Amino acid sequence: MKIFVTGATGFIGSNLCLKLADLGHQVHALFRSAGKASVLKHPNIELFKGDILDYDSLKNAMDGCRQIYHMAAFTDVWIKDESRIYELNVTGTLNVLNAAREAGIKDIVISSTAGVFGPSLDGSEVTETSIRQIDFFIEYERTKAIAEEMSLEFIQSGLNIRIVNPTRVYGPGVLNPSNSVTKLIASYIAGKWRIIPGDGKSVGNYVFIEDAVNGHVLAMERGRLGEKYILGGDNISYNDFFNLLGEVSGKRRLMLKVPLSPIYFASDLAMLVNKLTGVKPFITKGLIRKFNYNWRMNSQKAISDLGYTPSPVKECLTKTINWIRKNGKA
Repeated sequence: MKIFVTGATGFIGSNLCLKLADLGHQVHALFRSAGKASVLKHPNIELFKGDILDYDSLKNAMDGCRQIYHMAAFTDVWIKDESRIYELNVTGTLNVLNAAREAGIKDIVISSTAGVFGPSLDGSEVTETSIRQIDFFIEYERTKAIAEEMSLEFIQSGLNIRIVNPTRVYGPGVLNPSNSVTKLIASYIAGKWRIIPGDGKSVGNYVFIEDAVNGHVLAMERGRLGEKYILGGDNISYNDFFNLLGEVSGKRRLMLKVPLSPIYFASDLAMLVNKLTGVKPFITKGLIRKFNYNWRMNSQKAISDLGYTPSPVKECLTKTINWIRKNGKA
């Protein structure tokens, strides 16, 4: 089967393309950078130069395809012109769906983020039916939420849309902004990361890249029309995450718990440096606020509906660390 994938050079997108190609599908991979496309070397992957904001390139790349995985999105920490985030995450998604409708391609999986559901304020686990009780921390989450709702409107015109919402994805693959957890793991192993934000008790949900990719494929095969599926793994605090990382890696690091006020100051300083030199800030206040909350996520719907099976975090950290060491990433 011919399958069209946007965001094919991204962390999840590239792993998904290789997975589909290994399954025997002919993958039409949309890319912008020839350098980044080097990760997509496979006889079953055909590269198409283009952009989700270029309607003609979309139509050309999806010609003859029967399924679409829409993976492309703005995922970086910061951009000077925030309207660009809306353009990529919302307008780009609408372009993909309009082109799909014009091409007669009905089966579509849209990759979003679990961040749209908001944090777990009362200590319970967040599900797909949870009502967000706090404003969005970053423009990425807000625009992804808008894109989700607009996408579901296309069901009325005959598109079979399912949405998947991965949590914090990590594992072997491209070390770009959407693979920040793996970059953090590599920095820890190299002895370059010694900070735990706040008291370290904030909980996050971490999903291994292979599980996230499998969840996308399962959503295409078994997902119900118009449904959303959280693709997560284990809920674990910063303290437990770094303790486990030290155990698995054999590198017990002395970690410094840093109150949020100095971290906020660091973000202000980074913005000042940006204004003076143009250097992109490595952190923003929105991200600091986001990661100070608990993000306990529940993937039971994906487990029940799709047959999704998340892997234990200790096992996945071991695989990730082995890959980092084998490929000299730390």
